[in-house]
Amino acid sequence: MEITYHWEGDYLIPDLKLSDTTEYHIGKYGRMRQRFLKENHGGIYSYMILSETLWKHLA
Repeated sequence: MEITYHWEGDYLIPDLKLSDTTEYHIGKYGRMRQRFLKENHGGIYSYMILSETLWKHLA
């Protein structure tokens, strides 16, 4: 995978894009689950955010 960059002032910024741009509506229980993961299982929450699986899991 080749990463491209663009200039912003004096800095090179990578051009990163998410692979899935679907909008998910998670509802009340999805938001409760998200808050629980964030407060009690920070490592799992961070992993799911970085691997783009959190929203699919909550929807």
